[in-house]
Amino acid sequence: MSSVSYVQDSEFDQLIQSESMVVVDFTATWCGPCKKVSPMMDQLATAYDGRAKVVKVDVDQNKSVAKQYGIRSIPAVLVFKSGELVETLVGMNPYEKFTAVLEQHL
Repeated sequence: MSSVSYVQDSEFDQLIQSESMVVVDFTATWCGPCKKVSPMMDQLATAYDGRAKVVKVDVDQNKSVAKQYGIRSIPAVLVFKSGELVETLVGMNPYEKFTAVLEQHL
């Protein structure tokens, strides 16, 4: 099973440029809905292993990336394809919504 790792401001741009498809879960330790999204991100990472990279960004520790992408409420899941932002999902979404978005862009 692929586990979802946290990325920092300093490595974010490099990551989204180097991977063809990146799913970024903007989260925080105090966020209740984020805790519900987390297992879905783990499931997504496993299901799309080799096709999409799934990572998390702690908005409290990485304010510049959150600000750069206008993250005002969390959970927010952003999907990047070849370095370009192609989808933004804010709030609680069913797992099927995440898979549908990935399928659309793969």
